[in-house]
Amino acid sequence: MLAKPFEKPVRVWVGLGFPRQINTVVDAYQFLLGWCGNSPEQKAAMRACKAALAGDVDAGTARGVFVAFARRKSILVEDGTMPPPMAGESPRHV
Repeated sequence: MLAKPFEKPVRVWVGLGFPRQINTVVDAYQFLLGWCGNSPEQKAAMRACKAALAGDVDAGTARGVFVAFARRKSILVEDGTMPPPMAGESPRHV
């Protein structure tokens, strides 16, 4: 099964603060390919996704590394979080 679904989807902020749901290893890998940057976290997440697609690690491992990437980049949607402020914008307070 090429899709390799995550046990629990990962939600990330994209664009102008819209959430996107990542359901599978392939979704995560495609997201990472489109991510502008070349950070160590991005590279690690891409390696983990490739390894999961090759059957070398499970989807849960790839998900964990992807979540670490998203958290480090402040794009992980966690319960009750607001989208990160855009460049030059002051943080929002609720």
